[in-house]
Amino acid sequence: MQKQSLEEKADWRSFIWMIQATKPPKMIMIIALFLSVASSIVSLTIPLFTKKMIDGFTVSSLNKTTIILLVGAFIAQTIASGFSIYLINYTGETVVSRLREQVWQKLLHLTIPYYDRHRTGETVSRITNDTAIVKGLITEHTANFFNGIISITGSVALLLYLDWKMTLIIFILLPLAVSIMIPLGRQMFKNSKRLQDETAQFTAFITQVLSEIRLVKSSNAEQLEYEKGKKGISHLFRYGLKEAKVQAMVMPLMGIVLMLLLVVILGFGGYRVSTGAMTAGGLVAYILYLFQMVMPLAAFSTFFTQLQKAMGATQRIMATLCEQEEDYLSGEEVARIDEPIHVNHLSFSYENGEPVLKNVNFTIEPGKVTAIVGPSGSGKTTFFSILERYYTPTSGSVFLGEKPIHALSLSSWRQQIGYVSQESPLIAGTIRDNICYGLDHQVSDEELKWAADMAYASPFIEELPKKYETEVGERGIKLSGGQRQRIAIARALLRNPRILLLDEATSNLDSQSEMAVQKALQNLMKGRTTIVIAHRLSTVINADQIIFMEKGEITGMGTHQELFATHALYREFAIQQLHLHEEMQKNTAKG
Repeated sequence: MQKQSLEEKADWRSFIWMIQATKPPKMIMIIALFLSVASSIVSLTIPLFTKKMIDGFTVSSLNKTTIILLVGAFIAQTIASGFSIYLINYTGETVVSRLREQVWQKLLHLTIPYYDRHRTGETVSRITNDTAIVKGLITEHTANFFNGIISITGSVALLLYLDWKMTLIIFILLPLAVSIMIPLGRQMFKNSKRLQDETAQFTAFITQVLSEIRLVKSSNAEQLEYEKGKKGISHLFRYGLKEAKVQAMVMPLMGIVLMLLLVVILGFGGYRVSTGAMTAGGLVAYILYLFQMVMPLAAFSTFFTQLQKAMGATQRIMATLCEQEEDYLSGEEVARIDEPIHVNHLSFSYENGEPVLKNVNFTIEPGKVTAIVGPSGSGKTTFFSILERYYTPTSGSVFLGEKPIHALSLSSWRQQIGYVSQESPLIAGTIRDNICYGLDHQVSDEELKWAADMAYASPFIEELPKKYETEVGERGIKLSGGQRQRIAIARALLRNPRILLLDEATSNLDSQSEMAVQKALQNLMKGRTTIVIAHRLSTVINADQIIFMEKGEITGMGTHQELFATHALYREFAIQQLHLHEEMQKNTAKG
């Protein structure tokens, strides 16, 4: 019980800290609170007018002043209440907008290992579903909560003034309602947290399936994914029913308590009127004040239910905000890039996984082409990820000249790198958007045309109806693989990187597209330190240095000729891919 209490306190502190961190507009909150108080005070005067009218009702008592005051009270309450609700909603929208900005900024700065551990849909749920729950609490329920506190406080004071004996009956019945609400509220919190977890998992599932809908259809997997989705929907349905069961207990029980209270008050009040201890107008005023107290109490049950949901959402948002993020600015600026890259005793393994790289040592000379080849799973792409500083080595380090790259500012280091991968990721937008992506300056039409020309992308771009303003579709689906690769190369050319990483950039292309992309790569590689990953040895046979990797270790290093002569597995690769067995037989015959 004590542990649970501490957790609840921690949730409250986290929620308050999270709201304070958004720097809500305090002056607007003060004005809203003032108008809320004014509205509630005005509403508290109306039953007194009613009492006076009923107790001394005559035609002559309905004078112009009384009517004006009564109408004025209604108008003042309406205006004050309207402005108060608007300003509280404005505050809530501001808080949630800034909270979403914080979460979005955090998501963009989180490390790659975070995204390895969390599915994309679950992460998206943080900035959509969870912030929407917090928004619902602030904008839909907070105004009623504050108005309710003032209304209840004033109503209780006036109820005691009108008839303290009947008010004691209320104080006897209220603890009964509270004793019902507390355990049900705790159960609502548990159910709500589980429901949010299930919602995040379901969001992750449908995001993954819809993003790969072509794979689903080509594999005839619609029924399989339907069953998986149906299972997720069933989980949501089950937790939704649990929440409905709690609400089904809360609302009727509260209704019974309130009905019992009203019956008792009417019965006892009627008795006191008959004995002359209370006037008829006093009883009517008493009942009106009772409603002004009871209605907020009913709204409180909804508020606390929403509050329990917001606590669960807060835990998840805070967990994301407390994750480690990349530090882009700390460290030295890259002073010289035309220095060798030294890889010293580099080892790496993913979390709870087998070592992927094992004591790797080699040097990449500036301005030269270094190729990394080997079987799948040998650690080639992982090395690129470490070079990009997506991951921190388990041991060892990478140096630029005499400086370890982790001592350089991340922003400065990544500015030096151009990365062309096998998939050539594109964003949904125009060809211009994709070629200029990530640049912080305006790109002229001449620069854009130059990059497209150098990437051999101009011919197909000029044939399109809208040319550079052509929409490429989600993940560039409207373009062929070769076209996507050439746009990626044009993007890299505009960045003018000094270090170029090519990750199997031509492995999935047909021969015609490969020829165009190879020409574009030749333009891109000129004067740059280039590191190439390739399965096709034909693309790297002229590299200045070839590194052969097996199971995370370097087993051979040298030129194509040197490795062909000394490395059995490399020679096997070469024979299979380059069809050199006839040449070898001729050389053997000559020997």
